[in-house]
Amino acid sequence: MSKHLVLVSHGRFCEELKASTEMIMGPQENIHTVALLPEDGPEEFTAKFEACVADFDDYIVFADLLGGTPCNAVSRLILEGRAIDLYAGMNLPMVIEFINHSLVGGEENYPERARESVVKVNNLLSSFDDDEDE
Repeated sequence: MSKHLVLVSHGRFCEELKASTEMIMGPQENIHTVALLPEDGPEEFTAKFEACVADFDDYIVFADLLGGTPCNAVSRLILEGRAIDLYAGMNLPMVIEFINHSLVGGEENYPERARESVVKVNNLLSSFDDDEDE
């Protein structure tokens, strides 16, 4: 896997998302995290992000929340001319999709994977009950 994934978030959500991913998929050397901590302002966060990606030729960024400081800081870099693919609303299925895409190729569609992963389980379970009634 040559492309890197950088997870950015408020607090340590990005670190825990990576840990959960590794629990399922094993160690992931190409996934990195940059956490906005309570003591960080936008400038400190941007400096941490820049240090994280300094040696990467090819990377994408998943942010926790559209309009939040981590997403806005990376957005500013894009507006300044940096070629960064940035997705907001990250979740575990998106990260697993990144790994799978890196391993087997194919077309990446992170927003679609995120949408597909939101399911009201009650409705799914009730459809099983309906099948049993027939």
